[in-house]
Amino acid sequence: MSDAGANMTTPLEMLDLAHRLLACEAAKGDTFKSGDTATVRVYEKLRLSLSSFAGAAGFQSLASRALVLAKSEVPALSSAQVATNGSLQGLGRLEAQIVLDKDRPGKNPADDGEIILIARLLGLLLTLLGEALTLSLLRNAWPGADFDDRSSGNGRKA
Repeated sequence: MSDAGANMTTPLEMLDLAHRLLACEAAKGDTFKSGDTATVRVYEKLRLSLSSFAGAAGFQSLASRALVLAKSEVPALSSAQVATNGSLQGLGRLEAQIVLDKDRPGKNPADDGEIILIARLLGLLLTLLGEALTLSLLRNAWPGADFDDRSSGNGRKA
């Protein structure tokens, strides 16, 4: 039995996939709006792709659950919220905290907050929609990207 969406920590496979999507967006450098981070662009692409499939309310519900799970791992996400249209609000406060803490020694837990949020969202997609539909949504959002070499921890590819 798989509990990828209910584990206390984010599965490494979903973290790896989230890192790959963020790297893809960072390398492209294009933006939906001026100043958007790679995290916001990944989130928005997932939102647009899934909203066309499940509607804004469906995505908002899934994103809200992913945010609750991510907040349990990274309390610095406490100011982030999912709006009724599914858009993500409050990440700017997390980024400001990262800037304030970047010169302090040791690892800042806020650094991974955004990646954990994306990984949690991907994990829920895989758990609820299955491999084929998740891959289809990812390919729709990132045409030409190769997701077939991803292995999720439960024997499925993502």
